[in-house]
Amino acid sequence: MKLAFDSLDLTLRGREILKTVSGQFQPGKVTVILGANGAGKSSLLSCLAGLREPQGGSVTLDNQPLFSLDNRERGRLIGLLPQRPDIHWNVDVKTIVGLGRLPHSGRWGMSDADHQAVARAMVATDCADLADRKAMRLSGGEQGRVLLARVLAGEPRWLLADEPLASLDPAHQFDVLERLKTYARAGQGVIVVLHDLTQAARFADDVIVLKEGNVLAAGPREQAMTAETMGEAYGVEIQMGTSATGEPLVVPVRRL
Repeated sequence: MKLAFDSLDLTLRGREILKTVSGQFQPGKVTVILGANGAGKSSLLSCLAGLREPQGGSVTLDNQPLFSLDNRERGRLIGLLPQRPDIHWNVDVKTIVGLGRLPHSGRWGMSDADHQAVARAMVATDCADLADRKAMRLSGGEQGRVLLARVLAGEPRWLLADEPLASLDPAHQFDVLERLKTYARAGQGVIVVLHDLTQAARFADDVIVLKEGNVLAAGPREQAMTAETMGEAYGVEIQMGTSATGEPLVVPVRRL
């Protein structure tokens, strides 16, 4: 189930955010969207999730216009973890995670399959031990894991995450990225906005680089994420290398 966008134009408050951009995403891969602040990353993700309709162009899912789907069907196919998500209800964690099953639940409430999906999601995000705690009393990192579990509980065909590493300690950052990669390897599609260039280099299969609302580069990570492209996108000199264990390192050196 391919997710694609074609000739997207988006203007917000008189400012061009996306400028006739096109691209596509393949299931089974982790695609990372990169770019400086204001490049259009979150806006593109909102369009792909069906939350914001562009003024021009189209978003298609398996060649079907995304905005022709009703909200419930779209919710079953695409799950979004937004930037800086908030928890506004002081209910227990398992209730928050259970909200991810709303597009699937029948009129009589959650089924056994729904409860099993919630349990799997909490285990996958290391928050099963938080199930009975009040969500608003958790730390920011714990809340981040709970909200990712809510998205995973919906078992979407496409999982979109906007800066999912915010507020997480390094160990849980690796856990989340590994979980997203596992989700992609199971045949689903994963699209992630990241600011950490080294993490992007380590976990991305494909990369889309945005600059001022345009696609600067797109393709397999090794081709799209070069020092030259990163330097142009961020306005800094970039050095790329490998760690002692052979993992990629991407280091900003100085402002250009």
